[in-house]
Amino acid sequence: MSRRPPRWHFVFLVIALNLSSQVRVQAQSPADLIADLRRSFKKPPDDCRIMMRWWWFGPSVTQAELERELRTMKAGGIGGVEVQTTYPLELDNSLTGFRNYSFLSEEHLDALRFASEKAHELGLRFDLTLGSGWPYGGPTVPVTLAAGRLRVLVVSVPEGAGSVTVPDMEGGDQFIAAFLVGTVQGKIVTENVERLSDPRDGRILLPHFEGPHAVLFFTASRTGQQVKRPAIGAEGFVLDHYDRAAIQNYLHAVGDRLMQAFGSHPPYAIFSDSLEVYGSNWTSDFLKEFQARRGYDLMPYLPTLIGEPGSATREIRHDWGRTLTELANENYLMPLRNWASQHGTRFRSQNYGTPPLTLSSNALVDLPEGEGWQWKGFSAVRWAASANHLYGRPITSSETWTWLHSPVFRATPLDMKAAADSYFLEGSNQLIGHGWPYSPESAAEPGWRFYAAAVFNQHNPWWLVMPDVARYLQRTSYLLRQGKAAVDVALLLPTDDAWARFTATIDGTASATAGPFPPGASISVNEVEAALLGKRVIQQILEAGFNVDFIDAEAIDKIGIPYPVLVLPNLEHLPLTTYRKIEGYARNGGAVIAIGNLPLRAPGLKQSESDSSLVLQISQELFREPGAPGHFLADEADLGQTLARVMKQDVSLSPPAPDIGFVHRKLPFADIYFLANTANQRVRTQGAFRVSADQAELWDPVSGATRTLSAASAVQLSFEPYQSCILVFYHQGLVSKRTQISAAKPNAPLSALDLASNWSVTFSGLGRTVKMKTLHSWTDDADTKYYSGTAVYEKELKVPVALLKPDINLYLDFGPGTPIPVTTVASDLGADATGSGTPRMQAWLDSPVREGALIFVDNRLVGAVWLPPYQVDVTQYLHAGDNQLKIVVGNLAINEKLRHSADSPSPLIQCQTREKQPRLKLIQSAKHLQPTPFLWRPRLEPNHPSYAKPNPLNLSS
Repeated sequence: MSRRPPRWHFVFLVIALNLSSQVRVQAQSPADLIADLRRSFKKPPDDCRIMMRWWWFGPSVTQAELERELRTMKAGGIGGVEVQTTYPLELDNSLTGFRNYSFLSEEHLDALRFASEKAHELGLRFDLTLGSGWPYGGPTVPVTLAAGRLRVLVVSVPEGAGSVTVPDMEGGDQFIAAFLVGTVQGKIVTENVERLSDPRDGRILLPHFEGPHAVLFFTASRTGQQVKRPAIGAEGFVLDHYDRAAIQNYLHAVGDRLMQAFGSHPPYAIFSDSLEVYGSNWTSDFLKEFQARRGYDLMPYLPTLIGEPGSATREIRHDWGRTLTELANENYLMPLRNWASQHGTRFRSQNYGTPPLTLSSNALVDLPEGEGWQWKGFSAVRWAASANHLYGRPITSSETWTWLHSPVFRATPLDMKAAADSYFLEGSNQLIGHGWPYSPESAAEPGWRFYAAAVFNQHNPWWLVMPDVARYLQRTSYLLRQGKAAVDVALLLPTDDAWARFTATIDGTASATAGPFPPGASISVNEVEAALLGKRVIQQILEAGFNVDFIDAEAIDKIGIPYPVLVLPNLEHLPLTTYRKIEGYARNGGAVIAIGNLPLRAPGLKQSESDSSLVLQISQELFREPGAPGHFLADEADLGQTLARVMKQDVSLSPPAPDIGFVHRKLPFADIYFLANTANQRVRTQGAFRVSADQAELWDPVSGATRTLSAASAVQLSFEPYQSCILVFYHQGLVSKRTQISAAKPNAPLSALDLASNWSVTFSGLGRTVKMKTLHSWTDDADTKYYSGTAVYEKELKVPVALLKPDINLYLDFGPGTPIPVTTVASDLGADATGSGTPRMQAWLDSPVREGALIFVDNRLVGAVWLPPYQVDVTQYLHAGDNQLKIVVGNLAINEKLRHSADSPSPLIQCQTREKQPRLKLIQSAKHLQPTPFLWRPRLEPNHPSYAKPNPLNLSS
C-alpha cells in the first residue's frame, strides 16, 4: 500500500534536541504569551484580512449592488475596499436605462457616501483613491499646472550660417536658452559649448564657427500626458508633481469635493496609485529652486543633461535629479499627507517611478505601499517594507495579484497563494487585491472586469473556497505583524549614482522612460538603482541564509545603521557625511562589505570638488590598509560566502534549497519564522535556525492548527509545491511533554479505496444531473464543454470496519499536482489579454482538483481542497458501513467567457468612451479552455499517523 502522510506532514520536522537555556521566571511566562499568540493566530483580528481594490466603472453603480458586493466580500473573508473610479464599460442606453454619470457629480458622491456608511456598518475598512485612474490629474488641471518636462530640440546649422530660426514653441512652452555645440558623426559634443543670445524676431544670431555644429534649444514645456483610465468627467492633464500650487489646486477641486461624501467616518486612508508621470523632469520655477538648493546656476550647464558624458556631467545630472526628488517630496507628498491629516484620514501611497522618489521618500507618507512579485529581485514591495522597518511603520501593504495568471479569469486559488507568499517574503503584511470589479446583475457572466487584473469575486466558480484562502492570508498577515522584522543585511542603494545617470531626452529620440538602464534616459530612482544592482546581489544574500532590507544615505544620516551587516554594491558616489557614519559603524563592530568598486567621489558639483579626496581616503582606510575593518570583494559572486563568514546564518539549509524563502520576526519572548516553498516541486532539506530556545511549535496557517515540537538544532523539512508553514521558537524553562514524531506503522498493510467511478454529478447552473461511470473532464462533453460553475459529486462510500481503528487516519486523497514548465522567456501572452509579451505570475502546477472543492460526509462539512497536498482528513466523519460522500467543486470562469468568444469570429472586449472609441482591446483565445474538475483518481487512503493523538493537523481542525 502506498502511504501518503497526512496533510500536515508535508511540512514535517524531525527534531534533534538541543537544550541550552535555564528556567526564567517572569510575571507572565513565555508559555502564557505564546498561548495568547496562538489563540490570536487561530482567530486573527479583522484588520489583518485582505482588502480589494474595488473598481467602479463609469461611474455607474447602484446602492443595491454596492451593498450586495460589500456583503459578499465580507462573507468571503475580505476585510475592506479601496474604491477606484475608472473608465466606463458600457455606453449610455436610453432603451435599457443604463447611464454613466460624471466623476464628482452628486450621484457619484451619493454612491460613495452610501458605500462608506455600509462598509462601516459591516466592519469593513474603506479606502479611497483621491481621483480617477492614475496619476492624479483631470479637467481641473490647466496646462500651466500640468506635468512639466525639459524640451530639448536640436537644429543643425551649416558652416557659415549667421543665424538660426527658433523652432515653434508648443502651447505653454517658455524659452530657456540656446547653445551652439559641435557634432561628431552626428553625435552632440557638449565639452565646448557656447551659450547664444536670446531670440529676436524669431531668430538667434550665431558666432563664427567651423565644422559641423548644431544649436540646442531648451524650453520649459509640458509632457501633455493625460490621466490613464479615467472615469467620465475625470479626463485631463496629469498634474505637475513638482509644483505645490498644482497639488493644492487639485486637493481643493477634487479632494475637498470627494470628502463631502463622508461625514463623521472619513476614509481609513486616501490612496495615490502608481505615479507613472512619464518623462516629467521639469517645472516652471526649476532654475530658481535649483539655484537656492544647489548653490549655483544650472542654466550654463543645461547641455550636460544630454549628449556624451563630460568631466562634470554626472555631478550636474546628480544635482538635477536630487532637486527633482526634493521638489516631489516637498510639493507633492508632504502637502498630501498634511491634507489627509487635516481631514482625519491617512495617506497611503506607492512611492516609486517618476517623479523620482527615493527610499526615504516613504517616510513622508503614513502608509507606504509596493507592488511586484519578484521576491529575489529588486521589488517595490521590499522598497516599501525596508522604509517601514527603518522609519517605524508596522504595516506594509502591497498591490497584490496584478496581472495574475493572465488572461483574466484564469487565476486560481493556488495562484493567489503562490503569489501572496512571494509578497510576504518581500515584507508585505497587508494584501490589497487587484482586484474586485463592480459588476451589475445585468452584465453577462462572468461579469465586468478590469483590463490589467485577475478577478476575485463570486463570478469565479471557485469562490466557494475563498473563505479558506482568505483565512490563510489573514493568519499569515497577522503573524508577520508581530514583533519586529529580524533582518541582518542592509543593502545601501546607489541613490546618488542613480541621480548621476539621469538624462534629458532630445525630441524625436527615445522617451524618458526608455531602457535599458543605465545609462539610458530614465528619471526613476528605483529603476536605475535596480539596473545598477543587477540581478545577483539580492539573490545571493537571500540564498546565503539571510534576509535583506534596502537602506539609503538619507536614512543612514537620520537614524544610523540598525543592522549587523551593511553591503555597499559597486558604489561610485557617496556623501562624505554618510561615509563617515559608515566608517564609525565599521570601527564599532559593524560588518561592512563593499562589492566591485569602492566609493570614489562625493556626489554633486560642489561637494565633489570639496569632499571627494576625503571620500577616497575613507575608502582606503576602511578597505585597503592592513587590518582594515571592511571587507572588499572584487567579484560579487563571493558575497554569499563572505556573509556566512562574518555572521552566522539566520537559516541554513542543507542541501541548499534556493526556492525556500523565509521571514523572521523577533518578539521579546519568541522567534517566528514564516517559510514558503516558491517552487512547483517538492523540496526536502535540513534546516538550522539561529535561535536559542527550549520549545518549538509548528503552526499551520491554512488550518490554524498548531503542534508542540522539540527545540531544534537540526530540522528535516519536506515541503509540497507552494506549501508554507510557521515555526515558533521560545523559552519555557521547564520542559513539558512534547509530541514526538515516530516511525510507528500499522500491523498489516491496508489498501486504499478507489473512488474514481460511479458518481452522480449535478451541474448546479444547468439543472442537469448525469451519471459518471468514470470521472472525466467536463470539457470532454459537448453539453458542458464551456460550463463554468459548480457541480455536486455524490456517491455512497462503504467503509469497512478494518479501517476504523484508533491508530489509523483516513484521508480523501485526490492525488498530486502536476508540475508544468515554468516560462522564463517572452511568451505568447502578448496575443491574449496582457499585451506585454512577458510571463506573468502563476503557480506552475496543474491541480488534480480544478480548482476548489468542499468535502461533505453525511452533509457535514469536512473541509476544503485547493492546494497541495490535495487531501482532507475524514477520520472523524466516517462510520462503518454506508457513508454519503458529497464533493462540491468549482472551476474557472474563463470557460464560460470563451463560450461567448467561440460564437464570435473575432472575440473582442472593447472598453469604450461615450464617443464609442475603444480605449483598449483584450483578446482571449479559445486555447485557454481549461479541463475540469478531476484529473486524478480520488481514493480513500488509510494512513498510520507518524505521531500520536490528538489528530494530525488538517483542514478540518
